[in-house]
Amino acid sequence: MRCELCPRMCGVDRSKNKGRCGVGNEITVARAAKHMWEEPPVSGSRGSGTVFFSGCNLGCVYCQNYEISHGAKGKIISEERLAEIFTELEAEGVHNINLVNPTHYADRIKKVLEVKRPSVPVVYNSSGYERVSTLQSHEGLIDIYLPDLKYISDERSAKYSGAEDYFHFASRALLEMKRQCPENIFDKDGIMQKGVIIRHLILPQNTNQSIKILEWISRNLGTDTLISLMSQYTPCGRAEKYKELTRKITEREYEKVVSAAEEMGFDNIFIQAYDSASENFIPDFDFSGV
Repeated sequence: MRCELCPRMCGVDRSKNKGRCGVGNEITVARAAKHMWEEPPVSGSRGSGTVFFSGCNLGCVYCQNYEISHGAKGKIISEERLAEIFTELEAEGVHNINLVNPTHYADRIKKVLEVKRPSVPVVYNSSGYERVSTLQSHEGLIDIYLPDLKYISDERSAKYSGAEDYFHFASRALLEMKRQCPENIFDKDGIMQKGVIIRHLILPQNTNQSIKILEWISRNLGTDTLISLMSQYTPCGRAEKYKELTRKITEREYEKVVSAAEEMGFDNIFIQAYDSASENFIPDFDFSGV
C-alpha cells in the first residue's frame, strides 16, 4: 500500500522502502514513559504517559529530538506491544496517553486504538503538518489534540522544514481538530479530558511571524483558544547551518510575542519559564518502557 498519510504524499510502499518520514511501515518507538514537561493540564501531578515515535514527516532542521526524528533511532514493536505499552503506562497512574509525532504511523495507531482504547484520554501530539482526511479517520479515537503551528510564511517553512505548503495544511488541520474537539473539558483537578491546545515555538528573529500566527488563530479560532507560547528553542540538529538559528531567543523577543497575544485578547495562554531553553529538558531516547 502506497503511503499517503501526510501532506508529503510520497507514495512509497513502506512495507518495502522507507518513506519521506525516514521509516518503514513497522511501528518504531524510542521511549515510552511518564513525562512531566507538557502543559500543566496535560502533565498534571502524575505525568503524561508519553510514547515517542521515531521518524518524522516534517523534519525541521532545528529539531531537539533530532536523533529520533531524523536519525530514526528506535525499536520496532508490534501493534500488540503498543497496546501493552498503553496499559503499562496507565498502570503507572498517568493522566493520559500522549502520542508524540504519530502522523506517519496514524494507520497503525488507529488499529490499536480501535481494539484497545485506553481508559484515560488519548493525546495526538504533532507538528500540525497533517492531512485532514487522516485526522478524520481518527475521529472519536482522539480526545486531545496538541498540535504545533510553526510557520505562516511559506518561505520560512520551506527553508527550515522543507515544506513550503506547511501553513496550507496545518491551518486546515487545526480547523479540523477544533471541529472534532470544539470544547475544552477539564476534570475537577484541572486535568484536560478533551480539547485542543495549540503550541507555537518562537524562533530567533521570527517574532513578527509569531504575531501573524496569533492573528490567524484569533480570526479563525477565537481568542478563547488555548495557546502555548514556547520559549524553549535551543539550537539542535542542523541549526548551525543557519546563522539566525544559532542562538536561543532573547527575553525581549519572548515578551514581545506574549504581550501581543495579551493585547489581542487571548486569556488562555501557557507561558514558559525562560530557562526552559535547555538541553536538560530533552528526554533520553534510551528505549525506556519500550
